[in-house]
Amino acid sequence: MPATTSAYLARPGRPAVVACALSELTGPTRGIIELPVRLMWSSERAFDLGDPDDLLWMYENVLRETTRADDLRELIDGRTLRRVWRRLNLPRGVRMAWENQHRDLRTA
Repeated sequence: MPATTSAYLARPGRPAVVACALSELTGPTRGIIELPVRLMWSSERAFDLGDPDDLLWMYENVLRETTRADDLRELIDGRTLRRVWRRLNLPRGVRMAWENQHRDLRTA
């Protein structure tokens, strides 16, 4: 199932990428994850999903920086995303794109 590219922008010139269904997001829920350079330019790209701050920071970076549906499926877990949605610090365009596609996130 492909993700959609929205009319909302993650940042100038970059449309937000949104999964068609939260159920397709089957990323890891524990362990240490290292993001590829295209998603995190810092030399410190490893995130401990057991650390709540690391989890939020990783999700924020993936949702903001991705241009690929595969990144969403491989790195984001749909249930976890729903659980932490309100605590994520996202650009307005990213938040609006996801909430437009997944109305249940508005009340998550």
